[in-house]
Amino acid sequence: MGSVKKIYQKYELTDRDIDRIVEMAWEDRTPFDAIEDQFGVKESEVIRIMKKEMKLSSWKMWRKRVQGRATKHRRLRASQTTRFKSTRQKHISHNNISKR
Repeated sequence: MGSVKKIYQKYELTDRDIDRIVEMAWEDRTPFDAIEDQFGVKESEVIRIMKKEMKLSSWKMWRKRVQGRATKHRRLRASQTTRFKSTRQKHISHNNISKR
């Protein structure tokens, strides 16, 4: 998959960036637009990254789950929904899960 390597080079993505993109794409409530805002990677390119980084069966399950899902596409979301914050996330935490 040479095209995925070109994506990594085009956006100068580090291994950490790729891991974060996969994590964000896997989350149901993180829209593709948020990934594009943060990393500049478009939805179609995120899909190719996911296919490269995941086992085929996991990728198929993910694609089936997110295809057409309103929470993954801002244009399909209700207008009053602006962002999601997990109840497990600290207030100022750099996205770390709080210890209980």
